Amino acid sequence: MSELSATGTPMMVMTGTANPELAASIAGELGQALCDTTVRRFADGEIFVRIDENVRGRDVFVIQSTNPPAENLLELLLLIDAARRASAARVTAVVPYYGYSRQDRKDQPRVSIAAKLVANLIVAAGADRLITIDFHQHQLQGFFDIPVDHLYAAPVFMQHYRSRDLDNLVVVATDVGAAKMARGYAKRLGSGFAIIDKRRPGPNVAEVVNVVGEVDGKRCIIPDDMVDTAGTMANAVRALRERGAKEIFCIATHALLSGPAIQRLAAAEVAEITVTDTIAIPEEKRRGLPSLVTVSVANLLARAIESTHYNRSVSKLFD
Repeated sequence: MSELSATGTPMMVMTGTANPELAASIAGELGQALCDTTVRRFADGEIFVRIDENVRGRDVFVIQSTNPPAENLLELLLLIDAARRASAARVTAVVPYYGYSRQDRKDQPRVSIAAKLVANLIVAAGADRLITIDFHQHQLQGFFDIPVDHLYAAPVFMQHYRSRDLDNLVVVATDVGAAKMARGYAKRLGSGFAIIDKRRPGPNVAEVVNVVGEVDGKRCIIPDDMVDTAGTMANAVRALRERGAKEIFCIATHALLSGPAIQRLAAAEVAEITVTDTIAIPEEKRRGLPSLVTVSVANLLARAIESTHYNRSVSKLFD
C-alpha cells in the first residue's frame, strides 16, 4: 500500500527505460516499489507505453532523463500522457538530465529554441510540475508554465570531496558562463578561484586563451554541468598542467561522454573524474576511463519527491 500524503493522496513512482537503475535507487530511498509499466516497440520502432497498475487519484512521479536517443523524451511524454488519461491526481516529471537545454536562444538565423519546445511538450503532455538537476542555463525555469524545482548536484559532490580531505585547492571555471558555479564550489570548499579565458570557434570546439588566477603547485578542481565530447574539459586540464597545476580533479553533473570524450579524458590523465548517475553510463565507457567515479543523486531526488508529495519546502536541499 502506497504511503499517503498530507492530503490523503497515495504516491506512485514509475520510470521509462532511460535509467532504470537510478529510478530503482530513488524508489528504494522512498521505501516504494516502482510501478509496473510496459514500454516496448512495434515492428516499425514506434513506442508503446502502458501503465500496468491503477493510478486513479494517485500522486504520480515519472522518472526519466531525456538524453539521446530521442526515444527517451518520447517515453517521458507518453508516460505522462498515460498517467494523466488514467486520472492521476497529479503528475510530476522527474527529469534528472533535461536534454536539449543547450538550445535555449536564437543565436543564429533560422534555428529552433529546442529547450522551450521541449518544455511546451512536457506541459502539453499533462505534467503538473517538474523536478530536475543542474539546468544548462538557469533561465530555463522560466520556459515552463508549471512549477519547477531546480536542484543542484553540488551538495552531493561536496560530500564526496570533503571526505577526501584535500588541501591547497583551487576551483577553476572553464569559462565565464561557469564562473558562478565555480565560485559556489570554491566558497563551500574554502578554496581559491581561477577562471579560464576560452574561445569557441564552433559547436563542440573550444580553445584556451589564458588562465586568470594562481594555479601553480595547486590541486585544481574543474566543475561543469555536463561533459559531452570533453573538448572543453581536456583543454582546461592541458592549460592547467602547462601552468604548473599539481593535481587535477574534474566534476560534471551529467556524463554524456559522446564521441571522443573517453579517449580525451583518458589521455588527460586527471586524478579523478567525478560524475553523477543522472545518465546511465555503459560499462564499456567505464572500462575505458578508470579514473571515472560516480556519485548518486538518488537520495537528493528522493528527498525532493518526498517534499513535493508532502507539500514541504525543498529549499533545504540546496544546502
